[in-house]
Amino acid sequence: MSAAWVAGSVKARLLLDHRLGTAAALELAHAASLEEAVATLSGTAYGPAAAVGTLEEAQRSVARCTLLQLRVLAAWLPPGGAAGLRTLAAWFELVNIEDRLAYLAGGPLLAPFELGVLTSVWDAAAAVQSPQELRVLLAGSSWGDPGADEPQEISLALRFAWARRVAAEVAEARVWAAGAAAVLLAEELFVAHRLVDPALVRRSGLGTSWYEASTLGELRARLPSRAAWSLAGIDEPAELWRAGLAWWRAVESDAELMVRSYRADRAPVVGAAVLLALDAVRVIAALAVAAHGGVAPAREVLDALC
Repeated sequence: MSAAWVAGSVKARLLLDHRLGTAAALELAHAASLEEAVATLSGTAYGPAAAVGTLEEAQRSVARCTLLQLRVLAAWLPPGGAAGLRTLAAWFELVNIEDRLAYLAGGPLLAPFELGVLTSVWDAAAAVQSPQELRVLLAGSSWGDPGADEPQEISLALRFAWARRVAAEVAEARVWAAGAAAVLLAEELFVAHRLVDPALVRRSGLGTSWYEASTLGELRARLPSRAAWSLAGIDEPAELWRAGLAWWRAVESDAELMVRSYRADRAPVVGAAVLLALDAVRVIAALAVAAHGGVAPAREVLDALC
């Protein structure tokens, strides 16, 4: 084991000390307003969020803080060691690409997430002038050809591609990626009621047996066990939102074991990255609760995450 991996695993565990934590996230949600909530973030790892105005700005600022932590962690890893972390952090690149597509369709120009060493294709994607140009760029990258040049289709393809990349490049997260892809597939089929390109699903490791499923129960039965677990106990489309939150809790349990082990390799780094992301997700949910006056739906999401 190289000294760099030892240093990286130690740094990963130390970064977890800067999480807000479940109790503090729940307390944040009790703030009387968004302004009061973001003010309490001053002095924490999410301090920059205290200086923004809208809920969306505050939530994106929280995400930026997490990305910065991942970039710091990447700097502590041995040469080539950041590859797995880059794959996990590709979610931020995915968001940047979606924001670019929205801008090309007439939306606002949002400040992108600064990926630094964790970027793969964003530097080039930031300059594309059409979905067609973006498709060509993606086809020649690790994302692969999205198979269409409609923004909605590109977005879906990127999500399945992210699951595929994580499963292929981060063995420690393979089952997580399969579970996430299963939830995504179920949402597309039974909530959005959209057709899904079987090739996208097959490349994500979910096989082809799912194609004739007409209910969630049938889908769960037809998916590989490494993916079907994320749909356990979910039989109605209206309950699918719970599957995504339960996915986070299951992943949290696995990641905690990774960082608590005495290993000094990639596993604690992967576990820490996921736990840092979950802390941000909880803070983002807590800000939504505060901004909306503690309304039941927002509160229910946070409670399920905690």
